[in-house]
Amino acid sequence: MPEFGSDSSFPTEEPVCIGIDLGTTHSLVSVFRDGKPELISNAHGEKLTPSIVGVLQDGQIVVGSAARELRVTAPERCAWVFKRYMGQERKLKLGDKEFTPHELSSLVLQSLRDDAAAQLNTEITDAVITVPAYFNDHQRTATRLAGEMAGLNVRRMINEPTAAALVYGFHAREDEKNLCVIDLGGGTFDVTVMEVFEGTLEIRATAGESMLGGEDFTDRMVSAVLSGEDTQLELAELQQPLRVSRLRGECEKAKRLLSKEESCKIRLPDKDGNFAEKPKTYRLTRADFSRMCDPLMQRIAGPIARALRDAELDPKEIDDVILVGGSTRMPVLRDFVIDYFGKPPIIDHDPDEVVALGAAVQAALIGQDAAVDDMVMTDVCPFTLGVEVVKEFGGHMQDGYFKPVLHRNCTIPVSREEVFSTVAANQTNVTLRVFQGDARKVADNTALGQLEVKGLPPGPAGSPIYVRFTYDLSGVLEVEAYAPGGERFRTVLTNHVHQLSPAQIEEAKRRIDALKFYPRDDLDNQKLARFAERMLGELHPSQRQQLDEALDIYEDAMARSDREHFASAKDTLLMVLSSLGLDHEDL
Repeated sequence: MPEFGSDSSFPTEEPVCIGIDLGTTHSLVSVFRDGKPELISNAHGEKLTPSIVGVLQDGQIVVGSAARELRVTAPERCAWVFKRYMGQERKLKLGDKEFTPHELSSLVLQSLRDDAAAQLNTEITDAVITVPAYFNDHQRTATRLAGEMAGLNVRRMINEPTAAALVYGFHAREDEKNLCVIDLGGGTFDVTVMEVFEGTLEIRATAGESMLGGEDFTDRMVSAVLSGEDTQLELAELQQPLRVSRLRGECEKAKRLLSKEESCKIRLPDKDGNFAEKPKTYRLTRADFSRMCDPLMQRIAGPIARALRDAELDPKEIDDVILVGGSTRMPVLRDFVIDYFGKPPIIDHDPDEVVALGAAVQAALIGQDAAVDDMVMTDVCPFTLGVEVVKEFGGHMQDGYFKPVLHRNCTIPVSREEVFSTVAANQTNVTLRVFQGDARKVADNTALGQLEVKGLPPGPAGSPIYVRFTYDLSGVLEVEAYAPGGERFRTVLTNHVHQLSPAQIEEAKRRIDALKFYPRDDLDNQKLARFAERMLGELHPSQRQQLDEALDIYEDAMARSDREHFASAKDTLLMVLSSLGLDHEDL
């Protein structure tokens, strides 16, 4: 196995951007050519590459099918489902070697890159990598870093359900419908609600869990066979690792068999992981398996309900439910979809392959391929982004509270401003601590960074401080803050775009600057506000309320600096002025 980031030399005319589905249990690589996306086989002629890394006795690193054999025979020298630990400060020990989750992922990515280079006979440098929609900032950072360590320029990270929807949209561009994509992979679960119309895919809302997947369903079965709870499963893994490893393999086979049969028998290994000539068996029915998985199905139902609420849709308003991920083959999930949405799911494409194919379509969009020139896709920010604030309780100030600036599921790219205030008279400095999440207190959210605002003009407590968040499609968040009459301070939080070059950071800043909108600084907008304010004093008392309310909305929109919100508020104010016979052109 080559070292991290090593390259082979291939003749090439144009750079090829591949698509990669970096999965928890299996990974795939794809390319868009001849007007359509297609999968690339690995060195074994298979489309699916197990996301498993192993270390042989001689220290050699193996990836994929070769490592999968070690999972049974030598689990202590093998790592799998490490995607779940992306973004965490932990190390996994394989024999006498230690790896971080992103190092292990980079080995899988490097293997996929080499397979693509061999089949396409060209050097591969660019890639689109899919991630679970509900991956947080640090998990996305780790994924991008893994790609860079594998020698890849990660052009875009795209959410897995969005990638799947791109494939359906690519083949049915004229459809107009509401879609719900349910993505249950080996280790993660996502749900995305979107609207498709005239070749446009508009993401309305997304939700999910990054620690819920097919492996959890397998764990429930293993626990049942061991006649204990999950805590006993963990104890057995420590005391009898070979037995549990072999039993897990048997349960995985049984889980797949129950997708076709009503019942099955699970062979029981001894404490050393061996099977007797006539091993004992455990009989399991599909109904039994469904009952033991009920707690997991309740966890799946929660994010689906949240995504529908955020999209302001009822389950009956969903036209098609699309299943993505190998774990969606389980009858328990398909039965759940029928009960919840009142209709069977759509499975026009292989659920194992559709995300990788969508990554290739995204690569074609980036490359402006003529085959996708009529397709448009919007995306959303899956998490709420905001700052820490203090609150007053009983005359005492208490810090540690979270105030959103960008709410989850807002369409990106986006730039929005909120007004905050100082807490003390003549306060000169403020530390803006930036967090990601939806919890009321920052301790329960994810810290992203901070911005120091210094040299505030003297003033009473409650003096305004304007805070602007700008978030673009590349996952770059810029935070800007200033007080009237003071200096502007800004920082680009690139935790999720680790190791971007200075040129890429500057390009991101230019894109962000193009998104910014400052209606409050426009002289004509200020004149309109002052004109409406002056007219209030000339109106009959019975006419004041309508104009007063419209002016409040207009001034609030100027402060928030949201283009669409401001345009709507301005139109409303102008209509109110016109209805009162007040010609704003006179101002």
